[in-house]
Amino acid sequence: MKHLLAFLLFIYAFQAQAQSFKNPESLFNPAPYGFSHASAVKTPGELIYISGQSGGLGKQHLLSPDFRTQVKTALENLKVILNSYELKPENVMKITILIVDHSSEKLKIWEEEISKVWNGKPFPASTLIPVPKLALDGMLIEVDAVAFKAN
Repeated sequence: MKHLLAFLLFIYAFQAQAQSFKNPESLFNPAPYGFSHASAVKTPGELIYISGQSGGLGKQHLLSPDFRTQVKTALENLKVILNSYELKPENVMKITILIVDHSSEKLKIWEEEISKVWNGKPFPASTLIPVPKLALDGMLIEVDAVAFKAN
């Protein structure tokens, strides 16, 4: 039992050291906006590329006309995929956000909701791209990501 516990602690420490997030002090602090300037992976492991997740709910892909609802749903859909790999949001190294008719109000909603999901953990590197339209009518947001799982 002692050996198993020691091994599990080693694996946890190894994974924690494998990922790093940087926000150089000479650049603005991106944390209030829900991202880090850079993220890195230092060791062999598995990179998981997650396709764009919309704000569509369930297998029926029901789209609310409300932007905040779609943001919450897109983040929940991302968490479902992460969970299927036994990962958490803090394992995401890079995230890309596509927002239809981007505005400062929509940015604020995104910042509030991603902060709830990451809950004080380091944010991933991030790119937000304003777009005029997404794949399906009614889609207001799409989020793709790259996550890392240490061996």
